[in-house]
Amino acid sequence: MQDERLLLRLGPSGYVAKPVKVFDKPAPLKALLKPASWKILNLLAKNPMYPVEIAKSLNLYPQTAYYYIRHLLKAGLIKVDRTKMIKGAVARYYTPTYPAFSIEMPSEEQVLPLSSQVNINPKLETFLGGFVKNGVFDGLIVVGSPEPHGPFKATARDGHYAVQVGFFLGRFCKLPSDFIVKLDVDLRTERREGENLILIGGPGTNLVTEGVNRFLPTRFVEENYWKGLIKATGSLYSSERDGLIAKIRNPFQEDKSIIILAGNRYIGTKSCVIALTLFDQQVLRSYDGQDTWSVVVRGYDLDGDGKVDSVEVLD
Repeated sequence: MQDERLLLRLGPSGYVAKPVKVFDKPAPLKALLKPASWKILNLLAKNPMYPVEIAKSLNLYPQTAYYYIRHLLKAGLIKVDRTKMIKGAVARYYTPTYPAFSIEMPSEEQVLPLSSQVNINPKLETFLGGFVKNGVFDGLIVVGSPEPHGPFKATARDGHYAVQVGFFLGRFCKLPSDFIVKLDVDLRTERREGENLILIGGPGTNLVTEGVNRFLPTRFVEENYWKGLIKATGSLYSSERDGLIAKIRNPFQEDKSIIILAGNRYIGTKSCVIALTLFDQQVLRSYDGQDTWSVVVRGYDLDGDGKVDSVEVLD
């Protein structure tokens, strides 16, 4: 049996990969046991060559080079890269079929932690840890309904930010079989508040965020959710570009967690999404695995195109 995999190696700027042909039996690799075969394969890995060139490069008789090439071809370790007419004859240039070969033993596989799959901030790994189970996303992304709903008959304008969050999560885990994005109204109808949740949008437009607002260490002003964010110290953050990134235990299911990305206005929510997905080192500096944690961020338009492209951690 032959299988095609990727061979991963940690380089100076992250993981690099190349295809590897994996064998569960050693027979195809017997052709490499002779030193001459190994030299030929390494030579061809650098540049495709035809047998006469190989013989000259390795100081072999042409018949000897042909002998080893036939064995490498039969084992499936090399292939014809191209042909060329040389002195009236067809010369076949050979190259390895794969850049790497391996024998796989029947030992148990292990699921790698996030930090060993991609080069990520260890604090981000802890922050997302409960949301990834055996390499698969374990939770739901909840956005506000675009239709008038809730006590304020509000319409959410930030649901498309889930796309950015989804691409971000895709760096660390695979999709589950179920659809992971829910409208706030559907989550309530389906009674799924007790799962791991990533809530996008403030309590004025996302009913699930409204339901957990009282549990947050930094809360939206209850008398008017659009007025701003208030900390326990009494500090008020009222800019429309201000937003809250928080993580708490799910009050409906203690072994689950909730991450909140919510702004005073939709632009503040965008600031939160950009902050977590692009500036996690800065945003999570004060996070040390606490069950209850929050930070307030403010978005800025540094390149002057009218769109938030950078953030500042306020508190």
